[in-house]
Amino acid sequence: MQLTEHRENTLLLAPDSPAKECWFDREWLRRGNHIDGHSDASGRNPALFLKIDGNHYVLRHYYRGGLPGKLIEDAYLWPGLNKTRAYRELKLLEQIQALELPACRPVAARIERQGFSYRADLITERLVGCRDLVGALSREPLSEPRWIQLGQVLARFHRAGVYHADLNARNILLDNEHIYLIDFDRGEMRNPDRKWQQANLDRLLRSLRKEAQRVSGLKWQESDWSLLLKGYRQ
Repeated sequence: MQLTEHRENTLLLAPDSPAKECWFDREWLRRGNHIDGHSDASGRNPALFLKIDGNHYVLRHYYRGGLPGKLIEDAYLWPGLNKTRAYRELKLLEQIQALELPACRPVAARIERQGFSYRADLITERLVGCRDLVGALSREPLSEPRWIQLGQVLARFHRAGVYHADLNARNILLDNEHIYLIDFDRGEMRNPDRKWQQANLDRLLRSLRKEAQRVSGLKWQESDWSLLLKGYRQ
């Protein structure tokens, strides 16, 4: 990870990253027609899709959630650079890439410190041609081999000790062949342990049940979960 400091801003670059600080400037992105859409996530703060020099990226700003987010939208208490959310997520993504696990490649992060607080953004490569699991299930059911494949992917992350803090159906992307995990904010490397691994799986199951109630016609049923577990236990 390469680090560049300018006044109160710190730019973090992943290895071989072409990113520049202007990539985080919304006005520069608009003037150059580099904004190529945004995520269709149900949250109130979608990520921006970027296209720069023919390459596709995702720019995500860190927002506070829950009750604190209603009072202070995106400012966090300054904990030291290496404990900021952007620094930790970028570093984790670099570790995930080194483990050759299926996730988006890290590009850069920017941290803007203002006294005792900071704001931050993260850029990753965009997985073009993918849709999230909810979007996929809105169109058609997943086949038995695909559910087994998903379970196998989750097992790979767990065996490697990768903890995903928000494992839900919208943070799983798939195309016709591959399955990826995205959004590792607040994730970390842990010693493999059945307790947190089971909690991760339980969180995903709750997410699928919630989406089945929220999205009309979602092509998911409880028996699909047993197929996922079959792949996970293999």
